[in-house]
Amino acid sequence: MASKRALLSVSDKTGIVDFGRELAARGWTLLSTGGTAAALRDAGLEVVDVAEVTGHPEMMGGRVKTLHPAVHAGILARRDVPTDAQEMAEQGYGPIDLVAVNLYPFRETVAKDGVTLPQAMGKVDIGGPTMIRAAAKNHAAVWVVVDPADYAHVLAAEDSGENGPEVDLRKTLAAKVFRHISEYDAAVASFLETGQGGRPLTVTATPVQTLRYGENPDQEAAFYRLGSSPTGVAALEQLHGKELSYNNILDLDGALLSLAPFAYSPRPSVCIIKHTTPCGLAVGDTLAEAYRKALACDPVSAFGSVIAVNRPVDAETAGELSKLFVECIVAPGFDAAALEILQAKKNLRLLVAPGVQEPQDGEPTAGWFTDASDAEKGVARFLASHSRIPEPSSFRSVYGGVLAQTPPVPPFYLGSTPLWDVVTERAPSAEEWDDLTFAWGAVFGVKSNAILLARGGATVGIGAGQMSRVDSSRIAVQKAGDAGLDLQGAVLASDAFFPFRDGVDAAAAAGIRAIVQPGGSVRDEEVIGAANEHGIAMAFTGRRLFRH
Repeated sequence: MASKRALLSVSDKTGIVDFGRELAARGWTLLSTGGTAAALRDAGLEVVDVAEVTGHPEMMGGRVKTLHPAVHAGILARRDVPTDAQEMAEQGYGPIDLVAVNLYPFRETVAKDGVTLPQAMGKVDIGGPTMIRAAAKNHAAVWVVVDPADYAHVLAAEDSGENGPEVDLRKTLAAKVFRHISEYDAAVASFLETGQGGRPLTVTATPVQTLRYGENPDQEAAFYRLGSSPTGVAALEQLHGKELSYNNILDLDGALLSLAPFAYSPRPSVCIIKHTTPCGLAVGDTLAEAYRKALACDPVSAFGSVIAVNRPVDAETAGELSKLFVECIVAPGFDAAALEILQAKKNLRLLVAPGVQEPQDGEPTAGWFTDASDAEKGVARFLASHSRIPEPSSFRSVYGGVLAQTPPVPPFYLGSTPLWDVVTERAPSAEEWDDLTFAWGAVFGVKSNAILLARGGATVGIGAGQMSRVDSSRIAVQKAGDAGLDLQGAVLASDAFFPFRDGVDAAAAAGIRAIVQPGGSVRDEEVIGAANEHGIAMAFTGRRLFRH
């Protein structure tokens, strides 16, 4: 039986030598062109030039090399159609079983300044898209790989011999090809239309459900999942309760965002959300304690809220939660006793956040950390994953358009002292440091302008969404007073710098003893001077946390 043949011709050569070596070790014949063939040979691998397969030399500086029936018949031949094999044999062609191709770097080229039209057109790939499109069409018989990250998946599927997973992977890789070509062609069209480079925004939106109505009953609405696999709210699994509404989904998004800084916390954490912003957030020794502390911040606003927690809900916590009218609860899980209590409320929506499960073989997983060391491992994994996100994945619609950005990295609360700049004469005490790091994580999910007051690992006052930062400060103090909470010795977190000293003066009058803020105002010295006058400790993080 003839060996399988793989055609490797890539612009991005990441991992191609190792991939070729693994294929050769499995008895595959490697076909290649140009620089890819040279790289494989330099690694000591035996390579057949595509020109040997076609019987025709490369032409026009490599513009014409794979556009030949010997290549495309080998890719497109249907293995279950005898006449296809017969016609190939008559012409002396053979099947090609794998195509690993990624395209000329057009987007990278036109992103540079001063690129001319001829230079741009020189990077428009013709043979590559034709080959991968053909292979994707015939994916039932031909592996097609455009992303080096998929090389290992193909090898594992080849070795497994399991038809089910292999079929699914072939379809996934074929879909990736058509998406890849679509984005590539969109970039070329955009350059020709505008004369500018950049990455076109291509969004895949898959319908999840039609909603009864939108923000208001006279608005129609639907929920769509972005991307090829569910993330965020779209990944939640509903266990109980009536269908999610438009506003539920918005609040769940705010809940997941607000709880994100505490996903890796070594302490149980609870976030209570109303109108997409926290009205109470706390950490505790138990989940029930954290809930009681969070609720104490603003029990009036908590009516009809969405609650997110970073630990599986137990019976004690469920008992506390059942005393309040709540729209949704999202958690890593619910134990049997908790479910029995909460499912007595037929309309209460219970949702599970996937991927959070009890660790195995000593590997910590979000929601189960027992100490700061484990939490730091989780954060390291998150940051490593986040750094590999090449596309914007956070979107907001405006009338007539869509805003896109990369998602914010949460300021993770790990219960350790951060590396911030203390800018005042007095440094925070150990107790104040703990509350400052909690408050900085908690203010992350609050709408700007945001002021958050905290003490003892719990919010005691939140001022959100005001046009003036000092107004947010006053509202936070007023909320604390309404809830009967003492602010003496509390700390304050501000999502952006104080433009004037009035916010610090108002905080001091309320009993605030320490402040964390980004810094960066032209009046920083004035603000620091006010803190020194009042004996307040202040730390600058150097990072703004706007949420408009």
